[in-house]
Amino acid sequence: KPVSSSCPVEMSLPRVVVRFGDSFSVNCSSLSNQTVGMGWESSHGGTGLRNGATFLTLNVNSLQEWVIDPQCYISLDSGQCLKTLPVTVYKTPDSVSMSHLSQLGPMVEGKKYHMQCDIVNVAPVSNLSVNWHKGNKLFYTETFDEPSRFPVNKSSVLNMIAHRDDNGIHIWCEAKLNFWPTVPNLPMIKSKSREMTVLYPPTFTEPTNETLELPARGKMILNCTATGNPMPIYSWHFPHLIQQTKKNQNENQPILTQSVPLPGTYNCTVTNTQGTKTKYFIVIEAKS
Repeated sequence: KPVSSSCPVEMSLPRVVVRFGDSFSVNCSSLSNQTVGMGWESSHGGTGLRNGATFLTLNVNSLQEWVIDPQCYISLDSGQCLKTLPVTVYKTPDSVSMSHLSQLGPMVEGKKYHMQCDIVNVAPVSNLSVNWHKGNKLFYTETFDEPSRFPVNKSSVLNMIAHRDDNGIHIWCEAKLNFWPTVPNLPMIKSKSREMTVLYPPTFTEPTNETLELPARGKMILNCTATGNPMPIYSWHFPHLIQQTKKNQNENQPILTQSVPLPGTYNCTVTNTQGTKTKYFIVIEAKS
């Protein structure tokens, strides 16, 4: 009765990782001095029993099967035993592409979105890893615990919440089969990248309200700079005494400058499609 766990044979390779259509060869040697003969049982390159042999090579040319389990067996005075050679047949993906499962167009900060990476015709999926990149950072990796040894199509779905820091950043996915160290340098196959556009409400560079004490002859500079997407529109409201002198001027600007500071409360409002915010400046005259 064959007993593979204690069979006295040695193979030149402990396992084989081979691309579909490629060739490989493995030597099998008997370690017993009671060997009557040996052979390779295999759908590709099988030899049958060779009487008197103690060393035999399995040659597989242009492998055209996804599942192959070659067995080296020996005939001893006490019976037969065998050892199976693990063979993994692989195929790199035909293509890797990224799709946007949620609405097309700009994203809105704080909302959840779904990205999908589609990998076409790859085997085996258990050795596949999908990496997601945002800018120069790898931020998510997915692997698959599935036993299939045949080519399949696979998808990795990424759930993400849009953030203003993502605006203008490129996102992409890449797929790779991992057999290190047996096959250390299989290529990474990348999707096309997509530049993310994230809409977010205005935010002041200096968010707190300000109180400024200025000398009567000093220069007044009020900084209302804000970030936002779309670009915020600025509007200023002045103390009553100077409101009339400013009403015909273009006040869509982040910084207000006056050569003569006039006391009072100034406010700056910034607006875009995502929101509105107001900042107050209280200007008082410094005591001489």
